[in-house]
Amino acid sequence: MEAVSPRQRTVITLVVMVSTIMQLLDTTIVNVALPHMKGQLGASPEQISWVLTSYVVASSIFMPLTGFFSDRIGLRAYLLVSIAGFTLTSALCGLATTLDQIVLFRILQGILGAALVPLSQMILIRLYPIEERGRAMAIWGVGIMAGPILGPSLGGWLTESWSWHWTFFINVPIGILIWLLAWATLPSTSTRERRMDWTGFALMAIAVAGLQLILDLGERHDWLDSNLIRSLLVVSLAGLAGFVWHGLGKGEDPLFDLGIFRDRNFVAAVLLITTMTLGFYGATLLVPLMLVGSLGFSPMVTGFLLAPRGFTTIISSLLAGRLMGHVDGRLLVAAGTLIIAAGSYPMTGYNLDTTPVQVMIPGMIQGLGLGLIFVPLSTMAYRTLAAHRVPEATGVFSLIRSMGGSVGIAILSAFTARHAQMAWSQLRGGVQDTAPALRDWQLASGLDSEGGESWRVLAGLVEQQGQMVAYVDAFQFILVVFLLMLPLLLVFRLPPRDGTRGAAPGPALDSH
Repeated sequence: MEAVSPRQRTVITLVVMVSTIMQLLDTTIVNVALPHMKGQLGASPEQISWVLTSYVVASSIFMPLTGFFSDRIGLRAYLLVSIAGFTLTSALCGLATTLDQIVLFRILQGILGAALVPLSQMILIRLYPIEERGRAMAIWGVGIMAGPILGPSLGGWLTESWSWHWTFFINVPIGILIWLLAWATLPSTSTRERRMDWTGFALMAIAVAGLQLILDLGERHDWLDSNLIRSLLVVSLAGLAGFVWHGLGKGEDPLFDLGIFRDRNFVAAVLLITTMTLGFYGATLLVPLMLVGSLGFSPMVTGFLLAPRGFTTIISSLLAGRLMGHVDGRLLVAAGTLIIAAGSYPMTGYNLDTTPVQVMIPGMIQGLGLGLIFVPLSTMAYRTLAAHRVPEATGVFSLIRSMGGSVGIAILSAFTARHAQMAWSQLRGGVQDTAPALRDWQLASGLDSEGGESWRVLAGLVEQQGQMVAYVDAFQFILVVFLLMLPLLLVFRLPPRDGTRGAAPGPALDSH
């Protein structure tokens, strides 16, 4: 039964897509502003990092509760509360004058906005019939992929043109507008009584918070060489083990039904999306660092060079949505993986003479592949799930996707740091003060071979070359990660087109 009019459906789709972009934008838009915030708030580099960590940890803990609150108060009410809370806390973050204030408000922002992404996906799944599900996930995918890509560019522009406060204030007018649109168009939704599984929530929070803190603090504390990181690992694993044990023995109303992991397609989609986000977020981190730190581009130019990847991702996402009803989703994912590999390969040959065009074109090719991967995975993940499990599955799927990005950033940050150190040692070992080439370089550069100036310059050049070698090694690693997705496609088992379990989620959206 048609729950809403076509006009309502269009507006609701716009609302949830903008909500998704707004929430994900805040995971990256603040990155560029951190140096400015550090000076104004009088914080050390380690202290200011809590502006990011607090938001990500809080959001990760509360994201799996999407199914619970959706059942208790309904999709409409929960979306309105989430948008209003996220908008209000964004304003409070912009008004903060101390580090303690902004960390507190970022925690609240993460808690209240945690459900925006899974709620958006859940609403689109219920709003569109199964034959149009690919189109719905394409629209949702635009927000998922565009948010992290556009965040650094928009953050850099707002910080340079206005101030770091506007990286938060930008959410206020947008949040008010989409709240009004959601209130006017989203129909009432059914609810059901559920009791909160406080034990399960506490165990899950311990596991998720511990892992996220390990990923955020590991590089600064030298990973497992640190007592802090080892302690966090033990606590996180204990929380995870306790959560699984509790969930398997829980009768009614567990935090979320672990039975979703018995669905083969859902597990396959989770594995693939984790692998994809590992490479995607890793590249999103490394490419700007390389452009600004090693190639000397300004933040504005860097944003300009990265923006085309976002546009091609949007195009391929919409294309994938149209193809989903006619082409096996596994073929689209395979094609997207090969396209990303083709775009990643030129990056393995980058050097200090790399031109802007050589950066832009591979990024655009990667963007084409990303859309072809993300949309089919977001559709196939729920295709064989029972309808009553979809709300909880969207929260878990979003959490694992988010954690996959954190894992990717942590792995590639550590990988790049280690390889930069190794490359520096190898390059430094090849510099001999008696080598004719060194003397020729000193004469050609006009630097005094007897003084220390030439050695200082040379040390800087060696460090710069070593860092570039590390970036190239990391891009090679990312290429391998994406290719590992291909064999995982064999795990999928798609149902017949005319009889899909979980295809019809039921009359979830009731008209007024």
